[in-house]
Amino acid sequence: MKTPEPIFTAHLFAELRRQLLDLLQGLQPDEWGRPTAATKWNVKDVVAHLLGGDVGNLSRRRDAYTPSGQTISSWQELVAFINQLNESWVLAARRMSPRVLCDLLAFTGPQMEQYFASLDPQAAGTPVNWAGPEPAPMWLDIAREYTERWHHQQQIRDATGRLGLYQPHLFAPVLDTFVRALPHTFRDVLAAEGACVQLSLLGPAGGDWIVLRGPATWELRVGQSGSAGALVKIEAEDAWKIFTRGVRGEEARRRATIEGEIELGSKVLETVSVIA
Repeated sequence: MKTPEPIFTAHLFAELRRQLLDLLQGLQPDEWGRPTAATKWNVKDVVAHLLGGDVGNLSRRRDAYTPSGQTISSWQELVAFINQLNESWVLAARRMSPRVLCDLLAFTGPQMEQYFASLDPQAAGTPVNWAGPEPAPMWLDIAREYTERWHHQQQIRDATGRLGLYQPHLFAPVLDTFVRALPHTFRDVLAAEGACVQLSLLGPAGGDWIVLRGPATWELRVGQSGSAGALVKIEAEDAWKIFTRGVRGEEARRRATIEGEIELGSKVLETVSVIA
């Protein structure tokens, strides 16, 4: 076992954007209205949400523009605020045509990529709330933004029957980022120091991780353990859907193989690596 390395994703945003614009330009008019795994949103709504992410990041982060005095004091308030913000944006964007959405994404994309590239990945950033309340290193904050764009594009691809973005150089950083939520997921699980659970994500972009009970908290490690209390195996193409709440409950359990302590291993399936 070893300590996980930082995840550097700033160089991947431009390719991800090109993939998105190529995908959208090939959609037929009726495909823009297809339902997606993003709850009430169809394909066009998800595209609008991606545009909103760029606009919000450029305004709030790059330009330090905060029009509201909103105070967030709990996870529940944060989720409610983000959901309200997303819904109001998507509702307003329904006035935009698919062509306008694509043109605006082509405009905001290079600016967003330039901004992320300008940041020091080793600097202290804001918390990545699903990974814990403490300030996160900037590389994790940027990786979180990368996973947001990857998983919503993949939802569009699934909804329209297009090939997935499962090339390891694009997909592996998503999985590596999502599993950073494991220690926070296990935070209330009582166990003796040294107890651990191994998660194996299967496929070319997958890997093996250990969530280990340390002296004070649960910690993440990379590798395998011969003494794990539970071994959880999930196909990588199912894992991202579980971690983004696209697959939950009994369906998530059906897609996983758990050996050893079932209750302990099942905790992995409660991992949420998005604000939801």
